[in-house]
Amino acid sequence: MSDLILTADAIVTMNAERETLTDGAILVKGDQIAGVGPRTKVISANPDIPVKAFGQAVLMPGLINAHAHSGFLRGTAEHLPVWDWLTQHINPMHRVLLPEEAEAASYLAYAESLLGGTTTIVDMWRHMDGSARACEVLGNRLIAVPYVGEHPDYDYFDTLDMNEGMIERWNGKAQGRVNVWVGLEHLFYSDEKGQQRAIDMSKKYQVPFHTHCSEAEIELAEYKTRYGKMPMEIFRDLGFFETPLAMFAHAVWFSPEEIEMVADYNVSVAHNPISNMKLASGIAPIKEMLAAGIPVGIGTDGEKENNNFDMFEEMKTASLKGKLRMLDAAAMDSWTVLEMATCLGAKAVGLETVTGSLEVGKKADIIAVDGKSPRMTPFFPDGRWFNLQHNLVHAVKGSDVKMTMVNGQICVDEGKLVSGDLPEIIERVSRLAPGHFERRQTWLDANGGGTAQWTD
Repeated sequence: MSDLILTADAIVTMNAERETLTDGAILVKGDQIAGVGPRTKVISANPDIPVKAFGQAVLMPGLINAHAHSGFLRGTAEHLPVWDWLTQHINPMHRVLLPEEAEAASYLAYAESLLGGTTTIVDMWRHMDGSARACEVLGNRLIAVPYVGEHPDYDYFDTLDMNEGMIERWNGKAQGRVNVWVGLEHLFYSDEKGQQRAIDMSKKYQVPFHTHCSEAEIELAEYKTRYGKMPMEIFRDLGFFETPLAMFAHAVWFSPEEIEMVADYNVSVAHNPISNMKLASGIAPIKEMLAAGIPVGIGTDGEKENNNFDMFEEMKTASLKGKLRMLDAAAMDSWTVLEMATCLGAKAVGLETVTGSLEVGKKADIIAVDGKSPRMTPFFPDGRWFNLQHNLVHAVKGSDVKMTMVNGQICVDEGKLVSGDLPEIIERVSRLAPGHFERRQTWLDANGGGTAQWTD
């Protein structure tokens, strides 16, 4: 990577002051941001560094997808509530998933993400050596969370042995772009021994822990039956809050008491508004979580429950759902949602000192959004009618991203993937998917059309 100056008519820094600049520049040295300021000042102070000028565009931090799943079931697992969807489509997929298929799916997910301006993705997936290799090639920042099942009834998922191996092989690799966490698909997918080992591993390697929780209302009764407590009470009492960071995906059915309790610990939440709508799970109490000081990021969830990785679309949905839930047009305002996808999202995934805002010393995870598209028109980067935050949340699509830079390396330029071969990535999935679906159908035909759900 080489030093570079990026200029644009507008820079949205997402620093603590929500500072924006007009006719600004960002000095990138190696993998870091070395300066942010007026264009003429930055260029004159660094006359030998080349300039990449975007003109009428917005330079902003890369987006952080706080919860996702690689995959290639897009458009084939539709119109079912979450538990039927799991037993008929998702669990059977995992039973027959091959490592080469998992790797191809990660290439596809990360390429799509980079093209849409997502620089960091928390991916809960399988056989994640392939995912790390995809990250190494494509250039994104990856938080790899193995899909773990530590119970005899869920022995077709990854194991904690595999998870530990991933940590030892990949954590901190690919120029620091790969982080590996401890994962459980769900607390019910693990026995007591597995739960304790997950906690111990997280502490041993000083890496966060991630799982799904309170996605569907049906879970609450099961938690009550098994433990006689609310879900967050259970995680606290088992010791999961003693890990360096515990992040929960969904949290749709968190109670007021759980929100108040969680705020006292190093716990964060990944909000997945589109997935929660599609699977009819409900609307998470995000306003209350934010008010309590809980770091909440935004995630797309997987390609099969979304059905894309467009974080701009996800931001718009998060804002609209928040307004509808509260019957308040001012709820989930544009700045708040932008923070959830950038600086607050970085805090939710434990990377607030690394990325999430355009500040000196942070990694150069930067995107350029076209300011000349219909969706950014009119373009008011300052003054009385300043509208960038509103257009970025409510109008822009991932296809409006002109450039994506991660760690100082340009991965997408002029809307084209430059760090990988997109046609080959698509061809590979297209070639592998039919065989996977055939094997899955064979398994379904032999096993009554689905899997059992929840352990005894």
